[in-house]
Amino acid sequence: MSWTQITLLVVAGISGGLTGSIAGLASVTTYPALLAVGLPPVAANVTNTVALVFNGVGSIWGSRPELKGQGAFLLRTVPVAVLGGVLGAVLLLNTPADGFEKLVPILIGLSAIAILLPPPALTPGEQPRKSRSMRVLEAAAILSIAVYGGYFGAAAGVLLLALLLRAGGATLPHANASKNVLLGASNSVAALIFVFVAPVHWAAVVPLGAGCLIGSRLGPIVVRHAPATPIRLLIGVGGMVLAIKLGIDAYS
Repeated sequence: MSWTQITLLVVAGISGGLTGSIAGLASVTTYPALLAVGLPPVAANVTNTVALVFNGVGSIWGSRPELKGQGAFLLRTVPVAVLGGVLGAVLLLNTPADGFEKLVPILIGLSAIAILLPPPALTPGEQPRKSRSMRVLEAAAILSIAVYGGYFGAAAGVLLLALLLRAGGATLPHANASKNVLLGASNSVAALIFVFVAPVHWAAVVPLGAGCLIGSRLGPIVVRHAPATPIRLLIGVGGMVLAIKLGIDAYS
């Protein structure tokens, strides 16, 4: 791998880590960068998943202040995300992606709309009351998103952030912190499977992962200090643009 390719991957990793820890859009820059340096699609997909483990490390590290008080929620939902990551990785290795890819733009578009809509008005630190049935539905939605994350991955964070903003997060920084933990858990277990059974390109993982670690550490700081509404609108618009792009690719 040339120094030009290494530099490209580091820069893509920083960009992906930053956008991933803020909006869950890391793969928008990291996956195309892997294709640009010559990896075939399957190898690029699994290599991307492994490199994004560093995105999870950096984003969780940066989100520690917002994670205080969320222990009970994470204890019951992280195992669900881990299970979804396993199922998604198994699906990726055993099924074609064509049919599922036609549904992805619709899911991302709906999630972008959910993010663009004002979240429920709650005071800082307040958590909405949930019935048992609501918690079951929330867990089922997290499982589905985690399966998608392990299977394909692009904009899984947008789906998860939309869910947490509508149903579980009091503020954008708190919902984003939860998203970082759940997505990190799902992605890490999928990556672990790929390490043993898939064509991971380790020469690309190192520079891309290093960039992801740097960018993802900075993302939660941006969310913490920047005005929440402009960031939420930017995430929603970015998700909508991605949905349109993927829709054109899937249906053309």
